[in-house]
Amino acid sequence: MPAVEGVVVPLITPFKEDLAVDYEALGWLLDRLAGSGVHGVFPSSTTGEFPHLTLEEVMGVNEFTTRRVSGRVKVYAGVTANTTHHAVKLARHAEDVGADGVIATTPYYFKHGEDSVREYYAAIASSVDIHVIMYVIPSTTGILPSPGLVAGLAREFSNLVAVKVTYESLTYLMRLVDEVSAVRKDFSVLTGGGYQLLPALAIGCRGGVLALANAYPRTCVEVFRRWVEGDMEGCVRAYRRVVDLSRLYLHGEAAAVIKALLSLGGTPVKPIVRPPMKEPDRPAIEAILGRYPIEL
Repeated sequence: MPAVEGVVVPLITPFKEDLAVDYEALGWLLDRLAGSGVHGVFPSSTTGEFPHLTLEEVMGVNEFTTRRVSGRVKVYAGVTANTTHHAVKLARHAEDVGADGVIATTPYYFKHGEDSVREYYAAIASSVDIHVIMYVIPSTTGILPSPGLVAGLAREFSNLVAVKVTYESLTYLMRLVDEVSAVRKDFSVLTGGGYQLLPALAIGCRGGVLALANAYPRTCVEVFRRWVEGDMEGCVRAYRRVVDLSRLYLHGEAAAVIKALLSLGGTPVKPIVRPPMKEPDRPAIEAILGRYPIEL
């Protein structure tokens, strides 16, 4: 049985007008998501603007999230850092505060080779007993680990249980599924693109880490649930809504778009992002919101 499957929400990080973390708004969002049917939450994510957070803020957001929803929904704390030392520090802190697992993006900015990437994940997996999830997003890191590298790490570290992939290649996803499943039947490949969710499930992925689920958790979960139930008609119907909603990303960065949606939808979340990120085109967001009210 896979340790991770279904819909995991890469959480936004709400901010106040002074750009401090808005824990009141984050708590509100967590309470609603915990009752929405999602299978996990992922604080300090890309959607959560983790590069704009200090290490102390990452630890604060991870700890707050874990304590708020512990026992109600799984928490996979973001621990991405450019140095192995910092990633391990964040992972140990996440374990200490009770997170179910951690998610680490490949190091970014410097284009490390596969030996360095392997050592990075080996150090994280060796430092904690909780679950570890790799996160592959070459558009922001410039690194695309080979399926063989992922399979080798999965074989070596039993607590390395999944890989999230945000990459526009079903061929890469299929190769990952094939190579990893040959060595670990319980290892999960997860897509990071909502528009890929149904085809990803069809080639053997076990779910998605979907920014849309911050505002539309029930629709995202419905795709997965109906797939598992074998209701293809219902699955395709829900998936078409996800694809339509994915057009939101044509109007700005995911973090900014989701915050604008939640703000315009009347929630306590403000549309504030940390510069140089900018707020998206509001009329475009309002038009989509008029057709698809948020599900919180």
